[in-house]
Amino acid sequence: MIIDVHTHHVPKGWPDLGWPGAPRLRVDSEREAVILLGDREFRRIADDCWNPSVRLERMDADGVDVQVVSPTPVFFCYERPAAEAVRVAKIFNDLALEICASERLVPFCQVPLQDPDLACAELDRCMAAGHAGVEIGNHVGDRDLDDEGVVQFLQHCAAVGAPVFVHPWDMAGGPRLERWMAQWLVGMPAETHLSVLALILGGVLDRVPDTLRLCFAHGGGSFAFWLGRFENAWHRRGDLVGVSEFPPSHYLDRFSVDSVVFDERALRLLVDTMGEDRVMLGSDFPYPLGESPVGSLIRGAGFLSADARAKLLGGNATRFLGR
Repeated sequence: MIIDVHTHHVPKGWPDLGWPGAPRLRVDSEREAVILLGDREFRRIADDCWNPSVRLERMDADGVDVQVVSPTPVFFCYERPAAEAVRVAKIFNDLALEICASERLVPFCQVPLQDPDLACAELDRCMAAGHAGVEIGNHVGDRDLDDEGVVQFLQHCAAVGAPVFVHPWDMAGGPRLERWMAQWLVGMPAETHLSVLALILGGVLDRVPDTLRLCFAHGGGSFAFWLGRFENAWHRRGDLVGVSEFPPSHYLDRFSVDSVVFDERALRLLVDTMGEDRVMLGSDFPYPLGESPVGSLIRGAGFLSADARAKLLGGNATRFLGR
């Protein structure tokens, strides 16, 4: 069973969300559309974002049996009032169920993470309706994963058995990050890296049960490469670094990462650092910076044993999804 834990959807249409600059879709043809933020072009997309038949054809071509289908983060609306964000979440979560009618497409919902009570309620509604888990952004404004409200939500996810996929979003801007897609090439890995730190050094994993199933996108950013630096800082500057009960390496079996790193040397580092039970196939399908063909890095990695390869391609994801 080959399972891709990192893919996204965009519905072909949704009602006016009701504020200037709100996300909308300009449909240019049966197969092409553009996500607009007000009048500004955000991203060109194709029908593999919304058409399950096209998506399934692409999966068959790449030998993928199952996709976890998550929202596109631009629709999170964490910066909006919570009442608006929950309305948007309900719209996109219900449309996701229509796209994911096939048992091969496993929907993850979005929630208004800026309000933990509303977020928990929307998660419960979605899990009852057929969603299998939730995708969250890696921060809410200046509040990271160690924020009290986010911790409350993660505790609820553990209680109801909902797996959580953490995706970077709302990257910092500025002239130095507006060239060469630097927000995606530098900002996204940095955002993920920072939030893994918040999860560990902020003491979150000391407060949520070990039943919480948690995965970070994009290989966990640069966390694996700099684990030694974090470990050194935790021991040498404990007065400044973190409130976690244990050093960072203690928590490596408490979360997973996907495999969207594109290089066998990087994948080897991930497996060496996280362990072969904590890395899962991810592609970022159907976006241009995703892996194609899906799974080619894991399939071609010469350092993996047959057993480890099977875990990365699907076995670990089966456990993550609670199947």
